[in-house]
Amino acid sequence: MIFNLKTQENDDRPIYITGNFNNWNPKDPKFRLWKKEPQLSLIEIHDNLLPDIIEYKFTKGGWENVELDEYANITPNRRIEKSKQNSADIVAKWRYNWGPFKKELFPIAEIISEEFYIPQLDRHRKVWALLPHDYYSTDKKYPVLYLQDAQNLFNEGSAYGNWEIDKKLSVLSEYGRGDVIVIAIEHGSADRIKEYIFDNDSVANGSEGKKYIRFITDTLKPYIDANYRTKKDRDNTGIGGSSLGALISIYSGFLYPEVYSKLLIFSPSLWIEPNNNFPMMNFRVPFKTKIYLYGGEKEGSKMVNRINVFEQYLKRWEKKNLFDFEFKTNINPDGEHKEFYWSQEFPRAIEWLFYNNTENPVEVMPHQD
Repeated sequence: MIFNLKTQENDDRPIYITGNFNNWNPKDPKFRLWKKEPQLSLIEIHDNLLPDIIEYKFTKGGWENVELDEYANITPNRRIEKSKQNSADIVAKWRYNWGPFKKELFPIAEIISEEFYIPQLDRHRKVWALLPHDYYSTDKKYPVLYLQDAQNLFNEGSAYGNWEIDKKLSVLSEYGRGDVIVIAIEHGSADRIKEYIFDNDSVANGSEGKKYIRFITDTLKPYIDANYRTKKDRDNTGIGGSSLGALISIYSGFLYPEVYSKLLIFSPSLWIEPNNNFPMMNFRVPFKTKIYLYGGEKEGSKMVNRINVFEQYLKRWEKKNLFDFEFKTNINPDGEHKEFYWSQEFPRAIEWLFYNNTENPVEVMPHQD
């Protein structure tokens, strides 16, 4: 079958076709189109590789760069019968790094407190809530994700850039995947390292991670559940972060598996625990825990190796019936230890952790008013 694609934008990025014939892999080199004319590309796919009813989309190499319609809306999957032998498709626009972002779908960013009291540490901290854009016009309850390092998550002007999770949540809302409350806790500046290290005085003298974990679990979560419409159970509660924030989130999930079922772990500082000596709570029946692991090959020679070793430990612990793990590991060959790359990964992680998809949403109909 020959797929012919006309594009209306001048864009030199290579084009791929993805669908129910390649597990919706948006950047499969075997399914890259070749350019016949400046705005005409095509690919011929052997019939043996295709189902009778073909569902497909075109991308520029990822769901963050997928096709859009002329109004910059997501498009439903294309469908064609294999017996047709030829397709004639048109793409009006392309996403570029998840953009454009629709302001009307941005989450509502609320400051819960400029000085939320941390009794375990006798300190105060700024805490934010990012609520679904339609939170105040519905009576729905929502799952919750607790994230570290709020200064670098969505506010403009942060020293190292930010994840732009407000923009990424608007994209997820567009796909019908935005019904998540994010609680963002600012780090303690000079106290950040001590608070994010569990128990390793050789790295941080007087490490305070145990107390910090208890603050989120025993103090902050009950407050959030009492003041927002949340789904309080473990199946709807996650925690995560990047670097040291990812490390303390691993500890949180392992020590309180009855509270957290989803861990978002980006570029974890596993060098602090090279032997993976994480304390765990033992339960008669192991809890099902989902872990999304991400790292970049350009973060240093040991980042990817440590993630792979950690993944092997997860499998060992699972065999001992300490936990029932489900994990997804994504390694970016171009990824650096920077907010930009964590930002790109955030929608994929939310999609997999909270909506059980292995890729970004491809089968859902567009959410359009």
